[in-house]
Amino acid sequence: MSLLHENLTDSIIGAFFRVYNYLGYGFLEKVYENSLRLELEVLGLKAICQKPIKVYYRNQIVGEYFADMVVEGKVIVEIKAAETISQAHSEQLINYLKATDIEVGLLLNFRKKPEFTRRILEISKRNPATTIAQTAAIAERTDPR
Repeated sequence: MSLLHENLTDSIIGAFFRVYNYLGYGFLEKVYENSLRLELEVLGLKAICQKPIKVYYRNQIVGEYFADMVVEGKVIVEIKAAETISQAHSEQLINYLKATDIEVGLLLNFRKKPEFTRRILEISKRNPATTIAQTAAIAERTDPR
């Protein structure tokens, strides 16, 4: 059984490790964002940085956030330079998925030990009465590439 957009997420994760291996850790998130965008462009992938995401409540816009990156219109990429990926970071990514028609998100952390998390929030399972824990099919791994 393959994961949703597995080839695309594998390409993004590979690019993440290439950027990390080149730059190391200690830069601001914007440096990693710009570098990752360049690396993805080399792969022929379309990456839009700081993509606006509108949040609706009862069909009215109640807020706007900016995803660090959307790749090929299929994967939201959130970039961090934190000591570790926290629950708040994961929830931020899930909220971005909830606010869009995108089902797959990657949380990439450029720290001393690089790490990433892959999140899936299936559109068919999005129901306001259902909790994140029930709807998010989670695949996590840390890759030493």
